[in-house]
Amino acid sequence: MQSLGPLRPRFTELLQRPWLAKPFHLRAFSSTPTSDYTSQSRGGVPRFFSETLPSSKGGVISVQGDEFWHMTKVLRLKANDRIELFNGKGGLVGGCIQNVDRNAIDFVALEDPKLVSPPSPEWHVFAAFGTLKGGRADWLVEKCTELGASSVTPLLTERSGIISDNRVERLQRVILAASKQCQRLHEMKLNHPMKIDNLVPLVAKSKLSFIAIAEATPLLGALTSTRKEPCGLIIVGPEGDFTEKEVNMVMEAGATAVGLGPHRLRVETATIAILATLMLWSDSQQVTNP
Repeated sequence: MQSLGPLRPRFTELLQRPWLAKPFHLRAFSSTPTSDYTSQSRGGVPRFFSETLPSSKGGVISVQGDEFWHMTKVLRLKANDRIELFNGKGGLVGGCIQNVDRNAIDFVALEDPKLVSPPSPEWHVFAAFGTLKGGRADWLVEKCTELGASSVTPLLTERSGIISDNRVERLQRVILAASKQCQRLHEMKLNHPMKIDNLVPLVAKSKLSFIAIAEATPLLGALTSTRKEPCGLIIVGPEGDFTEKEVNMVMEAGATAVGLGPHRLRVETATIAILATLMLWSDSQQVTNP
């Protein structure tokens, strides 16, 4: 019961702020290698999202909307308090609150912004969670964000329904909150819902794809004979499982069927189990094969 692809929410949409009028220029940022990602994502001061960042030390920008509310009404931050801003694309800058107005704060950069490369490898999750109720879909997306999935795609199958627009908006907010909580610097993309027919070509192009199937070869066993790849797909079916036709389509395209133990798992449990295992496996591969 398990499944991976690209609906790409913008963090700006979550905060209901206008799109940038000008393109985002990276040349003002100092470049930070991927190996520094961990140290850059563990600051000791509160971190907030802003699509725009100051271009250099001493630069000032205004922060409004939900982030302003969080700073001033929830955390009760005031002038001269230290904070960090990130833009969801690896940009990070430390500074302080220069001024607090009724609807915005002025942030002044105390250093040049840094550009942190995204972590590698990249795992893309395709899961049929459209029919999950009681906050279970929120939990799935939240944990995928925390564990480091590159994207999550709602998978549409014969046994799973569509996802409403208002639910997608809620999931986007969950991603933003989880990104801030775990101090993730790169946004996890929430892709548009995808049908199995459209997933098949992605599996065919991917060098590494896993589909969770009951009674298949255990995941750890499959990994012992698998060569490391820089990216891959995780495919998790609905609560009623994939149909035989769907399984055959995905496996004929090149996916490897893997099992997750003797028990029947919920969609969100299976998704997190396979993602956590593959993230740890990827980390160990990077250590042994730098």
